[in-house]
Amino acid sequence: MARAVSETHGEILAAAGRRFAVTGYRGTSLQDIAREVGCSKATVLYHFANKEALLAALMAPAIAVLQELDDRLAGLTGGAAQQVAAVGFVDLAVRFRREIALLRGEFPELLAQPAFAHIQQISERLRDAFAGHSDRPGARIAALVLLAGISEACAEFVDVPDDELRPALLALVRRAVEPVESPLPQPPTTEDKES
Repeated sequence: MARAVSETHGEILAAAGRRFAVTGYRGTSLQDIAREVGCSKATVLYHFANKEALLAALMAPAIAVLQELDDRLAGLTGGAAQQVAAVGFVDLAVRFRREIALLRGEFPELLAQPAFAHIQQISERLRDAFAGHSDRPGARIAALVLLAGISEACAEFVDVPDDELRPALLALVRRAVEPVESPLPQPPTTEDKES
């Protein structure tokens, strides 16, 4: 009996995810995916127009959450932007660490594909939010290192449970991010009041 169309669709996506994780996006062919599913390449092409469409379908849930985070960051500045960016990105990276692992080493090339063209702009806005929209080099450098490091850590430490990885990453962010607000003014001392 033939498999249901939606079942085959899901099997193709799962096989593509496994193959991309093992041999990379570039190193995986549609024929490799078809072989793993036990169908023809034509069947794969019936469900997905090409390999790029397969990758876009695999990444769609993570991209939707990234877009939601970008929307939440719109209009925020300073410490509020830093807080939302930090918690939002750590949550996204922990939740979608399998997808992040798929892109390891191939991210720049993938950003050139039309389905992912807007990700570069979102990444830049996220980096700016991590920096609190500061122009200070230290804040901008820390933001870039954190974004790359969080992604890499989530891809590398797949064996660490979410409830351990998330707090460890947030603690790292708290230590690394330069607060952008000036320190709160100190209350006047007795000497100040007497003068």
